[in-house]
Amino acid sequence: MSRPLRIEFAGGLYHVTSRGDGQETIYLNESDRLIFLELLANVVAKHNWAVHAYCLMDNHYHLLIETPDANLAKGMRQLNGVYTQRFNRIHQRVGHVFQGRYKAIIIQKDAHLLEVARYIVLNPVRAHMVNNAVEWPWSSYRASAGLCNVPDWLNTDWLLSAFSPQRSSALPRYAGFVAEGKNQPKLWDSLRNQVFLGSEEFVADLLSKSNHQSLTDIPYAQRRPPAKQLAEISKANGRDSAIVQAYASGTYTLKEIGDYFGLHYSRVSRIVNVKR
Repeated sequence: MSRPLRIEFAGGLYHVTSRGDGQETIYLNESDRLIFLELLANVVAKHNWAVHAYCLMDNHYHLLIETPDANLAKGMRQLNGVYTQRFNRIHQRVGHVFQGRYKAIIIQKDAHLLEVARYIVLNPVRAHMVNNAVEWPWSSYRASAGLCNVPDWLNTDWLLSAFSPQRSSALPRYAGFVAEGKNQPKLWDSLRNQVFLGSEEFVADLLSKSNHQSLTDIPYAQRRPPAKQLAEISKANGRDSAIVQAYASGTYTLKEIGDYFGLHYSRVSRIVNVKR
């Protein structure tokens, strides 16, 4: 089987996995996991990523990442590369920590974001490591379910707004949605061309927009300019256009934008979806 294509584009949503070399464990203790999450936070800040879900297993990890700047490969090189250096230095080892290239599947956001996010946090349950997602401390489930503080680098707004405009209602509905996923059919049965999870139209649209440059990694060569202040964005645009521009900058969360314009984050989410 040929190696999957690497496709990068602005606003891409990816399910990313990376496994230990020779299926070896990549986290030997709690400290390793905390170091990895710290590095992930640094990558998110530097490369303008949005992380919608994550799960750290023993010999691999799962991430659900959105890339406003079309720079997945650049961020992944930093994440896996720096972690390998730290891991080897701390444990006095040499050589590879991860097995070859990471795997990245492009997700059609409106159709599959929820299913992929659920799949990710249920990994420890499917592996019979715990009975319920809440029992595994190394995933985004607890934060998304409102059971602990949400890290600054984790974006739960999109996920929760799909269940209810009110956070108090969205949280239990999200928890119920995850619980119902234990016996769902395999998510990857619908995978296309080893790299797409979406409709035929979604795949065709991506390939046409990429103008065939999608057959190789496309590095993001320029740093994004500093984001404008919300007041400046609002002054130069109508409300809805300002909301879309502010979110596209990657600097402001749905909640921050909603607070500025006096809107609930779910309303901001709907405006962004309509305008895209």
